[in-house]
Amino acid sequence: MDHQHLNAFETVARLESFSAAAEQLHLTQPAISKRIAALENQLKCKLFDRIGRQVQLTEAGRLLQPKARQILQALTDAKRDIDELQGTVGGKLCLATSHYVGLHHLPPLLKSYCQKYPEVVLELNFLDSEKAHQAISYGDYDLAVVTLSEQAKQNSGNNYYKGLLATQLLREELCFVVACEHPLATASNLQLTNLSAHPAILPDYTTYTSSLVKDLFDREQIALSINMATNHLDAIKMMVSIGLGWGVLPKSMLDNSLTQLQLNNASLSRQLGYIHQRDRSLSNAAQAFINEMNNALVK
Repeated sequence: MDHQHLNAFETVARLESFSAAAEQLHLTQPAISKRIAALENQLKCKLFDRIGRQVQLTEAGRLLQPKARQILQALTDAKRDIDELQGTVGGKLCLATSHYVGLHHLPPLLKSYCQKYPEVVLELNFLDSEKAHQAISYGDYDLAVVTLSEQAKQNSGNNYYKGLLATQLLREELCFVVACEHPLATASNLQLTNLSAHPAILPDYTTYTSSLVKDLFDREQIALSINMATNHLDAIKMMVSIGLGWGVLPKSMLDNSLTQLQLNNASLSRQLGYIHQRDRSLSNAAQAFINEMNNALVK
């Protein structure tokens, strides 16, 4: 079986979309379709049912998917192991990160890393932390630098969870914030009940950060009214700063456009760190990046 044909099949099967697979593999959709057709001709069976815009695996496709993933992973590992015999830091490093971490924590590190290891071809992919955990478990990327899930926080420090290895880098304080002219900005003795009377601007409930806020309100049996939701913290900062509601942001993002609220018995923090697949060997490039992170970000 041709490696490129298998890779196209596995990507379409995982993403359930020819167009999404084409985008991820940097190919045209007709090129993806051609590779799938060639694989189907070789196997003499249909691998996908195309129903309107939906793509579903046939029985043969479901049988092939885990085998294809194993074959592709074995080829990747073999190439990496051979490259590592050279002992040099080079090759391709596929890195995933959230928009916040990538924009606010990684730029100096990425700059110094690329200057130090010019032979490395860095591929930087932005996606939500929750999706990054899943992508790493599928072996899509070498490393992800993200907000760690609660399971990762409890099992970090070179411990495995859900097929991943998670390592904490730093703890980040989260702050309740409003615009300077917001009614809560000048209030005293604030409680969570005071916030409940005003709309919140938070990430989607599926995010790790928003779940921390929801759990805090749930424990006190207080209603949480979300007026708008976006997973981009810079967008939340903008909307909060113009008075559209209160929000929760990392302390490092605060400036004079925001007022931090001092709430009684309401403190939040989250862990940032990196994850990689348990059964995937790390390349020299990935290990060098981990070393740079440990030196620059551990707090």
